[in-house]
Amino acid sequence: MKTIKKTVKIRLLTPADCPALLDFESRNRGWFEQHVAPRGEAFYTPDGTLQHIAELLASHAQGRWFPALLLDEAGVIIGRSNLKDVDALAGVAELGYRVGQDQAGAGVATAAVVQMKAWALQELGLRRLVAVVSPANQASARVLEKCGFVRLDPAASEALRGKDPELLAYQCDLNLD
Repeated sequence: MKTIKKTVKIRLLTPADCPALLDFESRNRGWFEQHVAPRGEAFYTPDGTLQHIAELLASHAQGRWFPALLLDEAGVIIGRSNLKDVDALAGVAELGYRVGQDQAGAGVATAAVVQMKAWALQELGLRRLVAVVSPANQASARVLEKCGFVRLDPAASEALRGKDPELLAYQCDLNLD
């Protein structure tokens, strides 16, 4: 694996992040919607963003999510990452991430994936991460592959891909790194 040159701090999302998160998501809305399903209009309001944060933190309190912010050296939000559908018994979770348009290609996603893998193994004791990406999002697929994820065949990934059979599914065994 290549050395990661980008410094990215990862920390748990908090309600105090609402204004900065709303600004980050609003500025990058068009960029994100090229790669993932659009959020509803209600999300792009202070109340909507605060509700989103509250829902994520409730799932975190139940051990089902780890919603994180990606911050630059100055503490500015440059992306987000999360572990969702955490299943401690099975030792698996789904990894997701999004990076601001102005940070695309700067190593932020790679740094985040490397750190989230380490956190999942060391802090949660997980043995495997899975992820899905749109076939149109080749940059994200390359990040996953660079970070040790292997693409699953369609039959093995049907449940992971859910209602969108076009998504590409990946998996990474954490204890092999």
